[in-house]
Amino acid sequence: MTKSPFPGMDPYLERHWRDVHGSLVFLAKKALQAQLGEGLIARSEERLIVEEAGENARSIYPDVRVVEHGLHGPLAMPEYSGIAVAEPLVLQVESEPLVERFVEILDTSAGGRVVTVIEFISPTNKRPGEGQRQYQRKQQECMDAGVNLAEVDLTRQGDRKLLVSRGQIPLAARATYQACIYRAWFKGRSGLMGQYELYGLPLQNRLPAIRIPLREHDSDVALDLQSLVNDAYEAGGYGRTLNYREPPEPPLAAEDVGWAEHLLA
Repeated sequence: MTKSPFPGMDPYLERHWRDVHGSLVFLAKKALQAQLGEGLIARSEERLIVEEAGENARSIYPDVRVVEHGLHGPLAMPEYSGIAVAEPLVLQVESEPLVERFVEILDTSAGGRVVTVIEFISPTNKRPGEGQRQYQRKQQECMDAGVNLAEVDLTRQGDRKLLVSRGQIPLAARATYQACIYRAWFKGRSGLMGQYELYGLPLQNRLPAIRIPLREHDSDVALDLQSLVNDAYEAGGYGRTLNYREPPEPPLAAEDVGWAEHLLA
């Protein structure tokens, strides 16, 4: 199988999010680069997050490393004649930095000023901890600096923390996946800056192309989310490794289970 059986986002890819995320960032940068006009370039950037093991207890990918070995040096126990001394299992749990990448569009005619940031939201951004705190600081920095922000959430794990909260999104626009575009330079009738554009991305539908804003005088460029997911699926060879006979992780919502079983049959 070279293509995913799902028409939109493949929920089985979430178990391999770190690899998929890296592919999406690279592919998005490449797709945008071909559309940018003079003075604009797309680059990938990264931030490092170090989280404690307790904050990652529900992680579906290994943010901590467990090393198993025997006792050595001063921890070694002396031999006791006639007494069996149990040998413990020694574990070293170490926090490892998690690299999160994102895309920036820069205005080279203005000294490399950041115009737009594109983020593919990770479960780390949606769970309490340093990853979520850093992401929320990034949201605020974009708003304070007048930078457009495109948030694309193609994961189901965690509590979604987009610039527009779930309670502010009309029921008809809520979906399994979500995208939010913050157009920083827009000025409404009230004089307040900023406009929010929402895309509901249902599991059962093909992912759309979304509008990415640039400088105020530039036309928007399109980012075809479905093409990105399809190419990431193929680049990772997931058609040869995913086991569609088992439920995805995390499990599907109850209303989607029957549809998915019929699709995979």
